[in-house]
Amino acid sequence: MTANTAGTAGTAKTAITPDTHTVPPARFSHGVRKGNILQVAGQVGFLPHVDGQPPTPAGPTLREQTLQTLENVRSVLEAGGASWDDVMMIRVYLTDTGHFAEMNGIYNTYFEEQGLKEAPAARTTVYVGLPAGLLVEIDALAVLG
Repeated sequence: MTANTAGTAGTAKTAITPDTHTVPPARFSHGVRKGNILQVAGQVGFLPHVDGQPPTPAGPTLREQTLQTLENVRSVLEAGGASWDDVMMIRVYLTDTGHFAEMNGIYNTYFEEQGLKEAPAARTTVYVGLPAGLLVEIDALAVLG
C-alpha cells in the first residue's frame, strides 16, 4: 500500500493506494483517511494491477464488473484500516437504467455473503461518463471507531 500523509499532528490526511491498484492517472487518491473518516474514491471493475499492463476490466458483464468493483472498494477500505461494517454511505453509478434490478441483486447477495451487520445508506444513479466498456462505479464513506 502507498500512503502519503499531509497535515498537522492529529489531523493528518493520508492518501491510500492499495498494492492491487494502479497509481491514479491524475492527481487524486483511491482513498483518503483523516482521523476516523475514510473516503473511498470511485472504483471501477479493473482487475488487480499487473506491472507493465494497462488496467483491464474484470469482464464485459455487469456481474463481473460489479463484483470486482466491490472488491476494489473493499481493498481500499482495508488498506485504510476499515471494513464494510464501518461504511456509512455507498454511492453506485450505473451507465444504463436497465441495470438497476440486476445490480441490486448482485449487491444484496454480495453483502449477505460478507455478513454485513447493518446495511449502509446507499444511492444509485445513472452516469454515462465512464470510459468505454465500464458499466459501474462505486464509492464509499466509512467512519472508524
